[in-house]
Amino acid sequence: MNDRGLRKIIGKLVSIVCIGILFFSAYQIISILYDYYTNRQVLAEIQEVYQENRTERTSHEGKDFERIRSSFIELQRINQDIVGWIEIPDTYISYPILQAENNEFYLTRNYKKEKSRAGSIFMDYRNDVKGLNQNVILYGHRMKDDTMFGQLDKYLDESFFQHHRTIYFDTLYESYDAEIFSVYKTTTDFYYIDTEFSSDDEFLSFVNQLKNRSIYKTDIDIEPNDQILTLSTCDYTFPGGEGRLVIHAKLKKNK
Repeated sequence: MNDRGLRKIIGKLVSIVCIGILFFSAYQIISILYDYYTNRQVLAEIQEVYQENRTERTSHEGKDFERIRSSFIELQRINQDIVGWIEIPDTYISYPILQAENNEFYLTRNYKKEKSRAGSIFMDYRNDVKGLNQNVILYGHRMKDDTMFGQLDKYLDESFFQHHRTIYFDTLYESYDAEIFSVYKTTTDFYYIDTEFSSDDEFLSFVNQLKNRSIYKTDIDIEPNDQILTLSTCDYTFPGGEGRLVIHAKLKKNK
């Protein structure tokens, strides 16, 4: 075989490889877009159920603490792992909160327990939804189509932060407003996911660390008997998948 023939064969092989890469890339893009579409449809279904059964955001304390709030009866029929709902105005964030026996299950599953790239918003398995810990932690993926916790990065804009300081957080038994006091980026080296503290001083020292890391300063006072809500998602500005965008808010029970 002469050089000309060899060059033709190599050229054809290169073309075939390029076409294969093109088709594979197209398949990957279509697959991702389909996952985004499916996730939005699935979430729209549960949002409709919640809105249809939503009641006034009041507490049941002093009435019947063992009875779940009426807003969650239909949601519990869909999945008994649904323990709450989170909503942030002017974002897509209006989602059920799931909780499993570990922090891995709902990382890759939706509320129907189906495999999902987007996963779910889920509560740390160590938290107790009946008697909330001092630090209640919610995790969610930072999806590129802005679903799940994808729009938490809006809080990196000071104007948005100033006008959206309140997160609406409902559980099976109680309703809360959560006022944000800290927003920051970090890595997993900083352990912001403690749920219990051995003393008041330890808790207040922890809270001070959260405040000191914040890109905004607030005048929110937190006392030893207070509880905080932590939202955690990925931050891609750090290498190696170790980056996190974190928001902390003081919980205030609705009456």
